[in-house]
Amino acid sequence: MSQESSGDIVSPDNFPPPVPWAPAAVRLLQGIVYHDDAGDAWERVLAGLTPLSDYFARIGLMLVVNEEDGFAYLRQIDSAVLPPDYPPLPKLFRSIRMTFEASLLCVLLRDELRRFEEEIHRDGRCVVTQASLLELWQTLIPGDQDAVRSNRALGSNLRKLEELKFVRQFEKSPASWEVRRILKARLPLAELERLRADLEAELKRRAGTSDEATVHVATNGTAEQCDD
Repeated sequence: MSQESSGDIVSPDNFPPPVPWAPAAVRLLQGIVYHDDAGDAWERVLAGLTPLSDYFARIGLMLVVNEEDGFAYLRQIDSAVLPPDYPPLPKLFRSIRMTFEASLLCVLLRDELRRFEEEIHRDGRCVVTQASLLELWQTLIPGDQDAVRSNRALGSNLRKLEELKFVRQFEKSPASWEVRRILKARLPLAELERLRADLEAELKRRAGTSDEATVHVATNGTAEQCDD
C-alpha cells in the first residue's frame, strides 16, 4: 500500500494567504475578460493590475488591459525578451489554424467595427444582423450560392468566433451579433490590410475549397499573430 507524502495532504494550514485578485487570474487564464461579463472579474483585474502583471510575468505572460474598450487578455512573452536569468518557459497557449472562411469573416466584422466607430459613434455596441453579413458572405465565398446552405455555414463560423469571444450573439430572431472590440487588438489596421490582401489573392484562385488560411489563434481566445 502506498503512503501519501506530507505534501499530498491538503490542509488549510498549508495554504498561503488569500489574494483578492486570484479569481481574476483564473478568468484571464480561461480567456478574454470583458467589462460587461457576469460577476466582478473586470473590477478585480483593474484593482489588481500590479500584482496580476507581476504574477503573470513570472510565468512568461503579459497582461494587456484596454480600459477604454473594456477588455483584458494575456499574451505570451517572447522568450528572447525575458531576462537572462529566467529559466526556459514552455508556451501556455497552443496555436491552431483558423479556416479561410473564419479568417474572411474576421475581416468583414473588423470592417463593420471600424465603420461603426468612425461613422456612427465611439461608444455603444456594434451590432450587425446575420442577414446583412450573409449578403456580403455570398458575394465573396465562391461556389455554392444556396442561401440556406450559405446561412448555415455563416452561422457555424460565427459560433466559432463566439467561442473565441470575438463576437457575441445579440438576438436570436432575427439573428444579430455584437462585434467585440478585442478584434481591434487582434486585427490592428496594418494587419487588417495585410490579411485582406492575402484573402483577396486567395479568393481569386479558389474554387470553393476549404483549405486553411494562415491566421493563428491561441486556444484560450487570443490571436498570437495579430497583436499590436
